[in-house]
Amino acid sequence: MLYRVLIVGTLLVLAGCGSPPPPPAPAPTAVPMAREAPREAPRAAAPAPVVVLDPGHNGGNADATDEIAREVPDGRGGTKPCNTTGTATADGYAEHAFTWDVTARVTRLLAARGVEVRSTRPDDTGVGPCVDRRAEIANEAGAALTVSIHADGAARDGRGFHVALSDPPLAASQREPSAALGRALVAGLEEQGFTPSTYRGEGGIDRRADLAGLSLARVPSALVECANMANPAEARVVADPAGRQRYAEGIAAGILVTLGR
Repeated sequence: MLYRVLIVGTLLVLAGCGSPPPPPAPAPTAVPMAREAPREAPRAAAPAPVVVLDPGHNGGNADATDEIAREVPDGRGGTKPCNTTGTATADGYAEHAFTWDVTARVTRLLAARGVEVRSTRPDDTGVGPCVDRRAEIANEAGAALTVSIHADGAARDGRGFHVALSDPPLAASQREPSAALGRALVAGLEEQGFTPSTYRGEGGIDRRADLAGLSLARVPSALVECANMANPAEARVVADPAGRQRYAEGIAAGILVTLGR
């Protein structure tokens, strides 16, 4: 019996002297996953500005004298003829053909810079549209601006271009916005080597109350008389494709400056 007690005691002593069991391993700590920064939605491209170009007159006007003689509102409480045939050089190069060609050139230059261009007439063989309708086209389009392209027919010794503006202005758009457009057009044409008119306006700007297209405009507007087709030297320039390209470059430059492009 004593022997059994000794054995049990010895076992208990040995058990008490042994190393304690290791503590349980700590549970792994969850590492928070880095959150991806929210991605910005791609910005929609700004819509292209709309510019309305108005090539003066039309090729069919001469055969529709009654139609173009119809009176339309002039924007100042009166009326004036729907349209006219325009002028021509001594050699027969017509203003309507000149304005159509220059407008096409300006259109290409502006389109290459992301500008949406609309014209007041689709071809050079039709009649009109009337001057009041030409202004309506720009107003209805909500155009950033509109420019009417012409050439003058004055005394043969007069030369140079001028930019006509509505005066006195009848709308906010006819004030500084149109004045800024006029200044930019003058600068653009001067950069192409053209000089301001010697017979109309001052410094290339001619303020007028008799142009219905300008009086009726509710967007920034100007009318460019590029040259005097009765002047022999200027007639040679307007009849030359290279000369017409220079006019187009000057007008397009003025428009792009006004648009901030």
